[in-house]
Amino acid sequence: MPLSREERVMMNSKEQAVSSGDVKGTLSHSPSSRNMSDGEQVYARESNKPLALYKKFKGVLWKSYFSKDGNQVIDKTLSANTLKYTNRFIDYRSFSHNFADDLDANEHFLPWWNNDELTSLRPPVGYLAPFNMTCHKLIFKPPDLDDNADNILFTIKKMDDGDATIDSLCTYTYSTTFVDNTSITINRSDWSANPSVESGDVIGISITASDAGIVTGAKDFYITSVWRVEVVI
Repeated sequence: MPLSREERVMMNSKEQAVSSGDVKGTLSHSPSSRNMSDGEQVYARESNKPLALYKKFKGVLWKSYFSKDGNQVIDKTLSANTLKYTNRFIDYRSFSHNFADDLDANEHFLPWWNNDELTSLRPPVGYLAPFNMTCHKLIFKPPDLDDNADNILFTIKKMDDGDATIDSLCTYTYSTTFVDNTSITINRSDWSANPSVESGDVIGISITASDAGIVTGAKDFYITSVWRVEVVI
């Protein structure tokens, strides 16, 4: 029995067969739009990437990743009208520790909420961590120094949740000659130990100059810390 016109149209409009490949196969790289027919679908898996489905539609190549464990991969920018977190997310937060003082050779704890440093860890210079946090980097901009060759010891200290003992977590000594009004950056890998604290710990950041002559009068110091924060809702 011959096919009706409608049946012939439906058969001729069907998509081409789906191809597939894996890391070891011919499709271990992204397919190219010029090598695919319109309407064709191709499975491919690049190295260190999840399985993806590619589809060419009206000359444009579209891509969608699959998940085997609930994790999703976004190659570039995620755009959304509203983001709502229901469990956990990680972001980076910055804190200002600016102060003005005649810096001597004593240990000075940096402020978190005002512009006054102190020589002991007390509430104005301590931060009660609400989440697990890691110091991603610390940026320090010195003023016009009177002795640019003096070293500065940077220290992160903490009080564990459950006690009032101040522990030294990690240190970093800047021993290169300072350049006036020029920032230096202390990265996470520069510290003597992992600069991480847990939720409930009190954080203190201090600086200690190697000599009281680094400045001979009150000067402005600009300091910003950036922390990787593991937020748990």
